Amino acid sequence: MLRYLLRLLPALLCLSLLPPAAHAQKRKIQNRPYIDQRRFHYGFSVGLNLQDYELENTNFVTEDGELWYADVASYTPGFSVGVLGELYLNKYLALRLLPTLHFGSKDIVFRNYNAPDEAEQTERQQVKSTYISLPLDLKFSAPRFNNYRPYMMVGVNPMYDLSTKKGERLRFKPMNLFLEFGFGCDYYFPFFKFIPELKFCFGLSNIINRDKNDLSDQSLTKFRDAVGEGSSKMVVLTFYFE
Repeated sequence: MLRYLLRLLPALLCLSLLPPAAHAQKRKIQNRPYIDQRRFHYGFSVGLNLQDYELENTNFVTEDGELWYADVASYTPGFSVGVLGELYLNKYLALRLLPTLHFGSKDIVFRNYNAPDEAEQTERQQVKSTYISLPLDLKFSAPRFNNYRPYMMVGVNPMYDLSTKKGERLRFKPMNLFLEFGFGCDYYFPFFKFIPELKFCFGLSNIINRDKNDLSDQSLTKFRDAVGEGSSKMVVLTFYFE
């Protein structure tokens, strides 16, 4: 699902920047017309996320002739919650700090491609993650029209996984740095501002921990040998309230 969302990114980005029939709309009374000119903005967020790993297999063959390949077979939509702090820079730019918790899971399937034809040999590992993140984003906003204002954002996001476990087939490093970008739209209501946002996050480092000393069952080392590198990806749909 994550791969399909990435393919749709250009089309979604274009749609987000097109004001809905702005040329046919009349000017209306603006709700909270000066909220964006405050030096600091505060709010909170809730949302959904999809987490993924991009795994690079090594074609490692065991002494028994087993050739294992790993892939993320399925995703479970996760939940995100956080707070929003925004610093006004000028009419079109703002700097945002967004401490957030992301909860989610994914299933990794290992398949032995040298297994006998009459039987498929597979192993599964469920990876549950609780990321604590501290993204710093730069927000580029279009001119406001009536009570909406589309924007784009880009930033960096250090994340730490609180749920990493020892003794698993694959072990992952808890710390990672993400590059993120996305788009959204500010909607102004009489008593608050509502901001839906779609964001794409790409891990910049190899998260595979190749240390095998934590394995009590050394037969599991073949799974770590089968994977050379891995990177994290995430799609986050967030709803901010300010």
